[in-house]
Amino acid sequence: MLYMAHLTHKFTFAILIIAATVSVGFAQQAAPASQIDAVSAPAQGTKPANDLAKKTANNQALAQPAYLTPIGGTQGVLAEPLDGSTIASQAADERFNPASSVKLATALVALQNFGPDYRFVTGIWANGTIDKTTSTLNGDLVITGRDPSFHYEHAVMLARQLNRIGIRTVTGKLIVAPGFTMNFDWSVKRSGEEFRNTLDAARRSDGATRAWLDERTILGDNSSLSGVPSVVVKGEILVDSAPPGATALLTHKSSKLVDVLKALLCYSNNFMAERIGETLGGPNGVSAAVTSRLHLNPDDVALSSTSGLGINRVTPRAMMKILRALRDQLAQHKLTLSDILPVAGVDPGTLEDRYTDPLERGSVIAKTGTLVRTDGGASSLVGQMKTKSGRIILFVIMNQHGNVVRFRTNQDGIVAAIQNSLGGPAPFDYRPVNLSMRLADSEYAAAKARGEYEPKN
Repeated sequence: MLYMAHLTHKFTFAILIIAATVSVGFAQQAAPASQIDAVSAPAQGTKPANDLAKKTANNQALAQPAYLTPIGGTQGVLAEPLDGSTIASQAADERFNPASSVKLATALVALQNFGPDYRFVTGIWANGTIDKTTSTLNGDLVITGRDPSFHYEHAVMLARQLNRIGIRTVTGKLIVAPGFTMNFDWSVKRSGEEFRNTLDAARRSDGATRAWLDERTILGDNSSLSGVPSVVVKGEILVDSAPPGATALLTHKSSKLVDVLKALLCYSNNFMAERIGETLGGPNGVSAAVTSRLHLNPDDVALSSTSGLGINRVTPRAMMKILRALRDQLAQHKLTLSDILPVAGVDPGTLEDRYTDPLERGSVIAKTGTLVRTDGGASSLVGQMKTKSGRIILFVIMNQHGNVVRFRTNQDGIVAAIQNSLGGPAPFDYRPVNLSMRLADSEYAAAKARGEYEPKN
């Protein structure tokens, strides 16, 4: 009964939206519905003034959403089919706080700069001599790298690799390069302590052991589970650059960038977004890149973070261009948005509990954004939807100065209204891959054999 009531509500909402007559205007704080605009919405008894409404598949009428949900705050919307015509537009050139939808810009520039197969490198170095008869490094062990996804299981594997090349004890210090972080911890010193403890089986936490066992089990790597990797570091932990005379021992390469981005965007991980943003020149670097490459007005994008935290400003029209550029960039590598963004009702994370009805599940691929207090409450939903008419609709919805829970409900209603006006929702062709499996796609090798090292700074 609840399911039928839910469908009835959405059907009624769609009918009201499509039939509504509205006047032009920007939705102000607690604005009445009569002040909210839908592009090309014809007055009752008249025909549309332009040809955009005629450009439909199988002569179906396009939705003309009026956003009648009584909602306080400001709202910007832009919805377009792939051909670039406009289905709906509201305050599309006004600046909003997109919250975590900023991560789409970060992902775009990362893919443009590095490519989807890029891997972050962590290097292990020796500042001393190795006595293989006692499996001892007489000197210091050094770790360098800026992998935003480096975690317990990777440290345990490095312990195993060190055991393989004849190191079980380090008499000197653990030197941690300034860029290294572990387990999403911004503190280099704490990351170094966690790394030292995880190397040593006697210090290793239960969480680290579980992460290691889970990853090896997922990969079917039973040989790694036949022993207990362990490296004991006897000296203190020092945050410093690698000494000039240090010798490269091992490299660990993260999963591919496309897989790191999938986990980052599904869970909207702020730490990973900021770490990747650092490699792109920070907020200024990302905003400059999208502004230049997409020929945007500089006033349309102003970023203070690469994760979406804080005060950021983007217009719906600029965000639509970012979304389209992201689709195009992925297509160059035979990838789609579902390779990096959560599929609603299917993937874990921010969209796991939205669009979960059987008819809706899998029909929306999008990035959410939520800031409960900043700008009086900000929420966004940016992505693409699929309809039974076969059409893919790209959309940007941004809200602020109001209740974020109501904003989300309103966003879902707008998406449902557009889908229902085009025959209803239809799932994208998508086969989910366990995120743990994607993040387990790491590579380890002796540094000298590989011939590539992480820079020492």
